[in-house]
Amino acid sequence: MAETPAHGALDINEAFRSGGRSPEFLDQINKACVVMLAEAGIVPRATAARIAAGILTVIEQMKASGVARRSADYLDYEPRLAAVVGADASRLHSGRSRQDLSSTMARMNLRDGLLQEIGALNLARERTLALAAQHAETIIPAYTHGVQAQPTTFAHYLHALAAALARETQRLREAYARINVNPLGAAALATSSFPIDRKRLATLLGFDGLLENAYDANHLAPVDSALDVASALSIAAVQIGQFAQDLHTQYADTMPWFLLATGELTGVSSIMPQKRNPAALEQLRAQSSILLGEMQTVFLISHNNRTGMFDYRMYDPVPCARALQVFKLLAQVMNGLVVNKERALNEVRADYSTTTEIADALMQKADVPFRIGHHFASRLTDYGRGNKLKIHEIPYAEAVRIYREQTQQALPLDEAAFREAISAEYMVYGRKGIGGPQPVEVNRMLAEAGEGVAADQTWLADATGRLAQADAQLARAFDTLRAG
Repeated sequence: MAETPAHGALDINEAFRSGGRSPEFLDQINKACVVMLAEAGIVPRATAARIAAGILTVIEQMKASGVARRSADYLDYEPRLAAVVGADASRLHSGRSRQDLSSTMARMNLRDGLLQEIGALNLARERTLALAAQHAETIIPAYTHGVQAQPTTFAHYLHALAAALARETQRLREAYARINVNPLGAAALATSSFPIDRKRLATLLGFDGLLENAYDANHLAPVDSALDVASALSIAAVQIGQFAQDLHTQYADTMPWFLLATGELTGVSSIMPQKRNPAALEQLRAQSSILLGEMQTVFLISHNNRTGMFDYRMYDPVPCARALQVFKLLAQVMNGLVVNKERALNEVRADYSTTTEIADALMQKADVPFRIGHHFASRLTDYGRGNKLKIHEIPYAEAVRIYREQTQQALPLDEAAFREAISAEYMVYGRKGIGGPQPVEVNRMLAEAGEGVAADQTWLADATGRLAQADAQLARAFDTLRAG
């Protein structure tokens, strides 16, 4: 199996190797290792205490130097420690390899990114649900094949997005559970002859368990762990990009039924003073596309590669900056959406998206087979469009004539029932099924979605708290060792 390049050799991943919080995590790893080595009797306690003091000195030296970008490569680190401690500094590396150091830093970066991403997603979900709660009775057109299909409510549509974001949060939480396990102590691929206490290392570094197989820990798991996160973020990028496109499409209308509030979310043309460009939506779509591309790069780097190669050994394999940018921008967009309820309803009434209800009403009220009603509604649509009439402008007498020509029977709906059936309000508020747009059902779903966000926030606080406790435990053990 190939080792990472020798010190000083060309490394195509150097740009990534100090990404994220890798140098900080290397410090934590070194502290945990020296504590464990002393506790296990691998390094004499007095020697371990000197190494611990040297670790702290190196940390302080680097802070004082003002170096903006520290290397997280242990072969760069050890000479600095040796300059303080002497030859015994190399005892810190007992039973270790840059292989398991790299795997451990990668996992610490991944879990740190996941916690930030989940927090940002939770905020976007909260904003989405808050906006939806204002629009349980705001009727809007919904589209299939890019054509107005049926009316629904803005709250119903936004809840759909919130549900997708909830699944995204679930994917990230599931990824966290698989990632927050400890590879440290696996050495290169087969552990070492030192009695390394891997469970103690896991506890000190806040991991919930072990990546037991040492070969897997460094050569297989680093691949699927990064892909786990990249896959989830790719799905989020696609769904958020679709949302941005849904909203952006409305800007082609001379009178959109929604707009972004003027200000930082909207730009003014440099030459056309009347134009208000939806800059935030364009950025949301573009950044989602870039995020998708970056996540596919994670797959491509790992594809068609032998285990043990360094291509996929990035210390920060899935940087979280782009995902955070997308999630935070989504929350901003939710804050800036202004909906014109009357305009949205007029958009529904301007087309024929309520004709489905005619077929349903004929079957429910007069036992007319659905396909007969469907054909009648289709012919009624053709008549109305051919005469440049909106559906509510079609004379009842014409509806009766068309039905009789088709079926040789009288239309079994009186005018009041016919007008009711073609009403957008009747179609939306009269839904009966679970998950429909009727306000009672939407409000139920919104309440449950809010509970889901609260549960995810509790999980996030617990996960963050457990890491803080591990950090505190490590600090106490390290300070005790250093004090002798």
